[in-house]
Amino acid sequence: MNARRLAAALAAPACALSLAACGDDTGTASDGTERLQLVTSLYPLQEALEQIGGDHVEVTNLTAAGAEPHDLELTPQDVLTVQEADAVVYLSEFQPAVDDAAAEADDAYDVREAADLDIAADAEHDHEGESEEEHAEHAEGEHAEEGHDHGSQDPHFWLDPQHYAGVVDALGEHLAEIDPEHAEEYRSGAADFRASLEDLDTEMREGLTGCAHDELVTGHTAFAYLADAYGFEQEGLTGLTPESEPSAQEMAELVEHVREHDVSTIYAETLVPTDVADTIAAEAGVEVAVLDPIEGLTDSSAAEDYLGIMRANLATLQEGQECA
Repeated sequence: MNARRLAAALAAPACALSLAACGDDTGTASDGTERLQLVTSLYPLQEALEQIGGDHVEVTNLTAAGAEPHDLELTPQDVLTVQEADAVVYLSEFQPAVDDAAAEADDAYDVREAADLDIAADAEHDHEGESEEEHAEHAEGEHAEEGHDHGSQDPHFWLDPQHYAGVVDALGEHLAEIDPEHAEEYRSGAADFRASLEDLDTEMREGLTGCAHDELVTGHTAFAYLADAYGFEQEGLTGLTPESEPSAQEMAELVEHVREHDVSTIYAETLVPTDVADTIAAEAGVEVAVLDPIEGLTDSSAAEDYLGIMRANLATLQEGQECA
């Protein structure tokens, strides 16, 4: 029996006498057992783990609220937190520092396979007329700009509730494997959250029909899964790395693209400056709205959780895309 399980066993008699007090302990569930200590670095994974695990898990997100997850660097204490956790849940090839730390963890669960990443990282860009050499240079810049390497697939799966639900299912099973005592509760939590995601997907599909515009012009190219799920074509002002900026020539081309495709709204984002979106919108004579990629929560987030923010995104899209 490891130290955590031994501590829980010793605490059980006291919990039987004062269950409420034990439930107040941040390390102890309401049934007197010790909570699983889980670590992740992405808000969508934190949300999924908390929804699935409920009172039986304590989740640490290595990316602080309001911080840009693409830029995450780990402190020695962060690395120790990963190593001491019961499990670390992460998306490989998204945050290199987390990949390195996860390699040293006792239980590291990569959600990449469950996420079914099936959209190429540069699929939303138009490279028509480029030579093979120019295309390769363009793609290399998009995928590894400023030292960030997201691999060959767009990682933002959670913006399609159906892709997100696949990860929720897998996480429910993984928690059931590492904590079989509460396996049925984890599976039930996963099923409940999946049902909420399916309801959301239905709302999105019904709410985004009959839109006047199918071109989705966004800050960075984080919305390919959303665009693919609901019938839009994404055009990003920058690549997958939010802090990258288009050149003067690219800015001019983007303005022309907005005009040619009768775009009415450009979508800026939370967590990153809106300067590029504001400049292009002013030049093209269109509006700017905020669409949240839900990479993290901030004081300016439209809601307090994933479902609420997605519904706020839905309302923003309905207005910006002029949906029936």
